[in-house]
Amino acid sequence: MTQNSKLFDGLGRVMNEAAGVADGVRREVETAVKSQAQRFVADMDLVKREDFDALRELVQVQGEEIDALRKELAALKGGKAAKA
Repeated sequence: MTQNSKLFDGLGRVMNEAAGVADGVRREVETAVKSQAQRFVADMDLVKREDFDALRELVQVQGEEIDALRKELAALKGGKAAKA
């Protein structure tokens, strides 16, 4: 009975150590994959989300200003046509 208990204790310890090693390997692989992905994205020279959002807002504002200027120009041209 004592031998079985020691056997199971030893087996439990081995399994715990194996689980710890497996977790360490998992973390190591995770870190390596994350590092490679970050390097890949950096090499692609992608735009950051904050920069994209700021530029999109700027383009939207400028589009609205262009529309207002077009309407103003059309009104001025309409006024000249009426005077001529």
